[in-house]
Amino acid sequence: MSRIIADISVSLDGFVTGPGPGPDNGLGTGGEALHTWAFSDDPDDRQFLREGTARSGAVVLGRRLFDVVDGPGGWDDKTGYGAGEVGKPAFVVVTSSPPKAVRLSALDWTFVTTGLPAAVAAARERAEAASTSSGKDLDVVLMGGGALIRSALDAGVVDTLTLHWAPVLLGTGTPLFTGAVPRTLVQRSVLSTSTVTHVTYEVL
Repeated sequence: MSRIIADISVSLDGFVTGPGPGPDNGLGTGGEALHTWAFSDDPDDRQFLREGTARSGAVVLGRRLFDVVDGPGGWDDKTGYGAGEVGKPAFVVVTSSPPKAVRLSALDWTFVTTGLPAAVAAARERAEAASTSSGKDLDVVLMGGGALIRSALDAGVVDTLTLHWAPVLLGTGTPLFTGAVPRTLVQRSVLSTSTVTHVTYEVL
């Protein structure tokens, strides 16, 4: 069965965006520093990104994040999920209502209006179908935003949590863990690079 992996970049003071995030400023003021590693030439960062993309059978994101990545200043061939890497996973969006149009129409989008558990189930189905087709184990990746990942952790549906701890203090923004349900984590791996510290935890 495909694992459910929550994966997000976070500042040392616990924020996943800077202040004032929105469709035209997706990461908020100063939030770009959280994702420096994803565009780094550091070979360890490149390998981490490559391996993560390769194991992604389906990706879940919330509607606010979808509006950012599908907006005019959002993803393109150079900045999309796993841009420059092999393969394009299916994308599942949790939303109260599907958009009327999608700019990134070349990607495989599914819009789920019946809540996060249903979206995770749909993504797992897509990932397991991709696993069968490719002959290798593929996972479901929850890429955010922060509220979606926190909700998934609170609901107990996350198997693995990967945090990319960026060496920046944002002071304010979108917090990842404020008000979260207590969870026990077991640290499984740590990789420090020139730009970030990648830490992977098993969620008990």
